[in-house]
Amino acid sequence: MSSNASAAGDSPGGTETRYRDAGVDIDAGEALVDAIKPLTRATRRRGADAELGGFGALFDLKAAGFKDPLLVATTDGVGTKLKIAIESGRHDDVGVDLVAMCVNDLVVQGAEPLFFLDYYATGRLSVAEGRAVIAGIARGCAEAGCALIGGETAEMPGMYARGDYDLAGFAVGAVERGAVVSGRDVAPGDVVLGLASSGVHSNGFSLVRRIVSDAGLAWDTPAPFAPERSLAEALLTPTRIYVRSALALCGAGLAKAMAHITGGGLVENVPRVIPDDMTVEIDATSWDLPPVFAWLRRTGNVPVDEMSRVFNCGIGMVVVVAAADAARATAVLAEAGERVHAIGHVRARGADDAGCVVTGAAEAWVRA
Repeated sequence: MSSNASAAGDSPGGTETRYRDAGVDIDAGEALVDAIKPLTRATRRRGADAELGGFGALFDLKAAGFKDPLLVATTDGVGTKLKIAIESGRHDDVGVDLVAMCVNDLVVQGAEPLFFLDYYATGRLSVAEGRAVIAGIARGCAEAGCALIGGETAEMPGMYARGDYDLAGFAVGAVERGAVVSGRDVAPGDVVLGLASSGVHSNGFSLVRRIVSDAGLAWDTPAPFAPERSLAEALLTPTRIYVRSALALCGAGLAKAMAHITGGGLVENVPRVIPDDMTVEIDATSWDLPPVFAWLRRTGNVPVDEMSRVFNCGIGMVVVVAAADAARATAVLAEAGERVHAIGHVRARGADDAGCVVTGAAEAWVRA
């Protein structure tokens, strides 16, 4: 019997239906895996040497140099910042955001990022677009010193509109048992240092997009706060990755507590890493509000208390150190490439105090 006759005999008759007819292109998925293999190889590090393509990825903690490690795991996404990337056709940097949002959460506990996995879901897979996104992920992993050891690409027509995609990231790090940065030793009089952000990072973009929409601006319009760039390009500036500088500070034994400023802004993230009987008082006049935040506040008429609850306002990472160590900590961080501001101090928490109090914003940010 011929192969054609056999196929006809195995089917109920009529026109053949293949997975591609339902909107899923297996060949495109395989082409994307082949296209990203060189990207993942470039992120290899001690402990991660396997090729991409297995059902699971292996990591050798002993080969990575750990003796008595605790594992730390995080997961995050990019949020509605992706809508700007999709609508403007700029996909090169959101992968960096994905990595940054995960590894910055790891490092605040003193953990070294070891490996990263991504989940890329779309309605219709474009190999070129997918490669651009994953190239950004690989670039972020290389900057953070972690290996991109696996992931999942899901083509789901009907779940996502044509052209839409979503990203999720998963990072695992390790810290020696005696080196965890816990915040337990934070005490009144400690100094609070702020590390400059690169922009809005990856939080608050539902509000950002509302402000842009209400202002009637297109993504290819020159950014009002950075006219040499388009609005999309300026807002898509990737989240800063603080791994190398934070690990340098931990290696010097200077970090008492660290907080990544993500959703919830300054006022909700800082209290997560200090004892309940302490308050961090931040002076908003101690650094200049970056132009993007000044523009968002003015254009959207956003109250200053809402600014500090939603955005990083120019401070992407907060570090608490002993007052006697502040100068040395600043030097270590600056040498690692950070712009460092002394932004506040720790004090005992009063009965009516919040865990973080921002002062001077009404003066400094309204004037900006």
